[in-house]
Amino acid sequence: MPRTRCRPFGSEAFTLEPLIATLIAFFDLRQERVHKFVVIFLLVTTVVNLALSYCCIQFMTRLHSNLKAPMFKLPDIYGREIDLEQYQNNKILIGFFRHAGCPFCNLRVHTLTKVHDEMNDKGLKMIFFFESKGSLMLRSSFHQEVSPIPLISDPEKKWYKAYGLEPSLAKSAVSHLTSFVQTAMKASSAGVPMHMMKSGESFSTLPAEFLISEGLMIHDVHYSEGLNDRLSVDAIRAFAR
Repeated sequence: MPRTRCRPFGSEAFTLEPLIATLIAFFDLRQERVHKFVVIFLLVTTVVNLALSYCCIQFMTRLHSNLKAPMFKLPDIYGREIDLEQYQNNKILIGFFRHAGCPFCNLRVHTLTKVHDEMNDKGLKMIFFFESKGSLMLRSSFHQEVSPIPLISDPEKKWYKAYGLEPSLAKSAVSHLTSFVQTAMKASSAGVPMHMMKSGESFSTLPAEFLISEGLMIHDVHYSEGLNDRLSVDAIRAFAR
């Protein structure tokens, strides 16, 4: 049975000390006034997250290895029906991403598409979920070119919940503070799109990746602790063998 834990929303953020230390390391508060505003904003959002942690308790269920993967039969953004049952005889990488304009996630998709043919030849299939609406992704030439990998739109995050993804305002804020500029520069160099969130998309969404064995049993799970925290490509290669 899945391990059910009583977890507060963003329960990892019970103290401010780690975020404050990061902020002090990145910003000299005696310098530009704009830095102070950034620090204040992040502290306020963390305090709000702490309040939610203590007041809005949620029961969250994370998946783990040796469980059957939650089954779905859904249309992808290209109009194809994606029935997980039909992947019984394949190994699968299922990736859950943030919104279609997120440079962290689009860089990851860019990396995975570059090894797709290699993995596909070994029998590993890929399925990607985004929280953005399909109509938005179809306006992006980048996301259109991800095919033949299925892209499934889940703006209600029904399947994010089914696969145990937990949002975290604090972790997202720290990732943006510590690595957004570098990631945005890499995205720009790679020609990867990035833009502001649209209606219904969440700043707090964290990614996750699942390796599914033949028979649709979960082999490995990776719930990201930060927006650049993903399975290594070498680990995926080793699983695909």
